[in-house]
Amino acid sequence: MRPSALVACVLALASGACRRESEPERNAAPHASSGRGTIAPPAAMPAPRQGMAWIPPGALVAGTPPDSYPRLADEEIPGEQLILNGFYIDVYPYPNEEGAIPLTNVTRDEAEKLCAERNKRLCAELEWERACKGPDNHVYEYGDRYRPEPCGTGSAALLRPSGLRVGCRSDFGVRDLHGGAWEWTRSTFNRGRGKGLATVRGGNDAAGELVGRCAHAVGRAPDQRAAQVGFRCCEGANVAPDVELVVLHQRKLEARDKLDRELARRLLEALPDEARADISGHGPIEPSRMWSWWPMGNDPLLIMSICAGSGRRAACGIAVARVVLGRPIVLAWAEGGSWDPMIDAENDPRTVWLLGGDDPGALRRKVSYVWGKVTVGPRERRLNSPHGRPGGPLPRK
Repeated sequence: MRPSALVACVLALASGACRRESEPERNAAPHASSGRGTIAPPAAMPAPRQGMAWIPPGALVAGTPPDSYPRLADEEIPGEQLILNGFYIDVYPYPNEEGAIPLTNVTRDEAEKLCAERNKRLCAELEWERACKGPDNHVYEYGDRYRPEPCGTGSAALLRPSGLRVGCRSDFGVRDLHGGAWEWTRSTFNRGRGKGLATVRGGNDAAGELVGRCAHAVGRAPDQRAAQVGFRCCEGANVAPDVELVVLHQRKLEARDKLDRELARRLLEALPDEARADISGHGPIEPSRMWSWWPMGNDPLLIMSICAGSGRRAACGIAVARVVLGRPIVLAWAEGGSWDPMIDAENDPRTVWLLGGDDPGALRRKVSYVWGKVTVGPRERRLNSPHGRPGGPLPRK
């Protein structure tokens, strides 16, 4: 487990709820001795429970790694590996019967009581996530590439008989985790300012590629009843840690006082072929300015303006990168003409504008952040810059 994983587990360590991968299982059988050393016998499969799937002890890669798309950096653990004990989970949403319509319009406490009547409990959100991701930690229960067909995702949550979509199944055999009702968990929604909310998982939405992921979670008031919120039950010791995510969100756009030469060198080495095609042959390639861009909490990005050559023959643009362990990963390149580019902020922190220009005059291009991906819009001609200076940024001398 990397050090940052301790943020998610710090409150749970005291009770042994979160362990490093090298730590032994609490209830493991004693090791058998042999002449060559110590060998652990294979774990016995526990007694089956009717209508429930057994989730064996193992590793959950919780949340979404920083280099994966789509991702909500301010709501998801950045792909930290946790070791969870084994547990049972209902195959279908409550009442856990194939062909039945899932029960909704219950509060979280009511859902907990209905599980208790069956000698079960509500699932913790990380148990739910492991049951969905399966032993190989897939992005979606059916694999790593989004497809709307298996679970019918990409629309509003619809109540339908359990088991109708046979392809909506995780590798652990758990069914209908997405596409229908959202599901209460017993976990609190500990993300940034989301205190006092309960975590719901699964469900459906028009943004199926985002919502249909096993890592996706939403916070709701625990006393709320809704036609689109149901639940399913788990059984076994509740030892999964709660998610504790500190959300850092600085100014949405801030110019750096100094150019970090070493970081600039690494970014130039990482430029995509598109960027090199735009600026090659115009003269020496030089970095000009840097900005820190925070389009979303916990996902700081770097913007650097780059020019090759000078005067009317110059070729300039900006590179947008995510810096991971000191290594810049370029997310987008935007060509901006022959003028040394500037960056202007929008009210929405997920949007900034490249301000550039060439012989016909000033131009701008919209740079947008969506679920961890950066896209660049087409050139738009401008008569004046947003700062009132005709012509926009100054040409590169």
